Amino acid sequence: MIARHPEHRALIEAFGPRFGETIPALVPGMADLVGALAARGVPLFAITNFSAEFWPPIRVREAALFDLFDAIVVSGEERLVKPDPAIFAVALDRFGLAPGEGLFVDDRPENVVAAEKAGLAGHVFTAAAPLRAELECYGLL
Repeated sequence: MIARHPEHRALIEAFGPRFGETIPALVPGMADLVGALAARGVPLFAITNFSAEFWPPIRVREAALFDLFDAIVVSGEERLVKPDPAIFAVALDRFGLAPGEGLFVDDRPENVVAAEKAGLAGHVFTAAAPLRAELECYGLL
């Protein structure tokens, strides 16, 4: 796309530095869930579809949450995105997990299906309360 109008160019140029403003606050209850899992010693891993450029400022902004994770696979760094099966292979290898050794939580059903095909248990996230109930069923909380 070529910005032909000065106001369009200004908007495009502002997007990168202001990208973080497009990311809302944490989902209510999630920081508490992650904290509770970490306090119980549950290993925490993440796969994010962030770009390599936009991930660092979000990682810093939400450090209190992301510092609790043992490892995070960033799509932009791997040049792979969910639901590509290859990103789950990278994640399992990086996290030191075998199929059947993890629970994958995501708000996109297609990502959960792909994780399940990779050998992970899956949970389609809708809200913190149903996730908490499932984590309790697994004995993680």
